Amino acid sequence: MHSVWTPLLLSLKVAGWATALNLIFGVAVAYGLSRWRSTARDLVDSILTLPLVLPPTVLGYYLLVLFGRRGTFGAWLDSIGVQLVFTWQGAVVASTIVAFPLVLKAARAAFENVDAQLEDAARILGVSELGVFFRVSLPLAAKGIVAGVLLAFARALGEFGATLMIAGNLPGRTQTLSVAIYEAVQAGDDATATMLVLITSITCVVVLMVAGRLVPNRTPLPLR
Repeated sequence: MHSVWTPLLLSLKVAGWATALNLIFGVAVAYGLSRWRSTARDLVDSILTLPLVLPPTVLGYYLLVLFGRRGTFGAWLDSIGVQLVFTWQGAVVASTIVAFPLVLKAARAAFENVDAQLEDAARILGVSELGVFFRVSLPLAAKGIVAGVLLAFARALGEFGATLMIAGNLPGRTQTLSVAIYEAVQAGDDATATMLVLITSITCVVVLMVAGRLVPNRTPLPLR
């Protein structure tokens, strides 16, 4: 059972941190894009959505180029004693980037569905822009944001390719659920692999069901 619980707890830890980071940065960027009026907005949105469609190995390679010891940011991080490669923090970075588009898309759609007249009314009453965001926009968009965050958590929990490339497969240190499943299959340990697969599948199904209930129902088409 130790071989089951250790990767599960590590995966929950990684997914939890990734979800928290995506909640902060994803909501901020989504709100900015939803209110930004520029021809470059679609280009920026496309670039930020790339992790959703890029092969995980390609994304993992980019992360190694950026955060490896000789990478663009990795060399600087190494100079201050911070290392992401082959650490659980590296797994957090990979999971955060992979799941980021799910929060971004859901939050942006939620903010764009907020009635602009309600925001304008708050401004007329003297509410600051920060107050409009926290008292009007954010509460009205909350359901869509939470749905995106839950989907991001499920995605982070099952992340494999990019995590394996930047964090490796170190049992007890960087071996997440998906990596542990891969190792168990390769080793012929069907019992452990089945247990891990069931845990991952059940968790993801529960998350998807909760997220589905939070997404606003579409208005039914009128009967003719």
